[in-house]
Amino acid sequence: MIYKEFQGLKLSALGMGCMRLPVVEGDNAAVDQTAVEEMVACAMAGGGNYYDTAWGYHGGQSETAIGKALARYPRESFYLADKFPGYDLSNMSKVKEIFEEQLKKCGTEYFDFYLFHNVCEMNIDAYLDPQYGILDYLLEQKKAGRIRHLGFSCHGNMPVLKRFLEAYGQHMEFCQLQLNYIDWTFQGGKEKVELLAQYGIPVWVMEPLRGGRLARLNDQEAAALRALRPEEPVPAWAFRFLQSIPGVTVTLSGMSDLSQMQANIETFQTEAPLDAAEWESLTALGQRMTSTAALPCTACRYCVTHCPQGLDIPDLLALYNEHRFTGGGFIAPMALSAFPEDKRPGSCVGCRSCEAVCPQQLKISEAMADFCRILG
Repeated sequence: MIYKEFQGLKLSALGMGCMRLPVVEGDNAAVDQTAVEEMVACAMAGGGNYYDTAWGYHGGQSETAIGKALARYPRESFYLADKFPGYDLSNMSKVKEIFEEQLKKCGTEYFDFYLFHNVCEMNIDAYLDPQYGILDYLLEQKKAGRIRHLGFSCHGNMPVLKRFLEAYGQHMEFCQLQLNYIDWTFQGGKEKVELLAQYGIPVWVMEPLRGGRLARLNDQEAAALRALRPEEPVPAWAFRFLQSIPGVTVTLSGMSDLSQMQANIETFQTEAPLDAAEWESLTALGQRMTSTAALPCTACRYCVTHCPQGLDIPDLLALYNEHRFTGGGFIAPMALSAFPEDKRPGSCVGCRSCEAVCPQQLKISEAMADFCRILG
């Protein structure tokens, strides 16, 4: 196992994400405890020592499941991460209540790592609102030794990330980002990593395989990679990409069965970053994968000045592209919930004034109508 240094700690470069644990008969809230314990045993035997859970994973059962699985190991032999569930605005006034319950569910007296969960457009105002006292409470727990390291995860765009860092950056020790060779450009991953570097904040990675998409390349996509490294398994390319980025410390993989755990442990026996040609080929592949589903908006913003509804068309198209490529998911609906009702896709009146000035000649009104359709 590769290890990364962090403030005197030796963290396994591969962490076990506990959002996609094995379940019984397809019931997401019915975690297969025996299978989880087998996976944890495999991880521990392979040198893994980092485990990441959250309040909402598996209908609230993830914390309990991983807590039980880790209970058989000495507490100092692993690092456990949990998160405050601010993705649900109704939780903002319950930080103490939730934190105490999380300790109980995980069967621990402290968390090695604790995060503001999913800082995004929807909750940034509430996270920064002093009336809830979230930061103050978490800093108190850190001072008391019940939180060893404080950080945050972020699905928000660059303005959200900047705003959070400007407010709380001095207290943040790490940041968990969705990062992979698609989102390096598709979600502005490169710029986010560079901004975090300015603050001296290391990166923890979530969604390294983009929900499994990067483990299931089509024949043409896989052939392009085999031509570069014939012996490298397809999923391993996503991890080699991350090994090439300075600042990446822990890569979380949401493994769902023992075979995935075994394969990932094998990959993380070696550090094999990409050379320049491999990097160029892989990032180009990522861009090709999104180009078939994404409208090529360059965010020139000519359209915005001609929209009678005052819609932020580039932002809406970016969310449309995300939702189309992912085939659904929570990111676009979550971001749209922060938009005023009259600034969402449904407010487009189909006048096509935007299209008359679009240098890319995009059919924006059709995209807005389609966005409404797929959102339901």
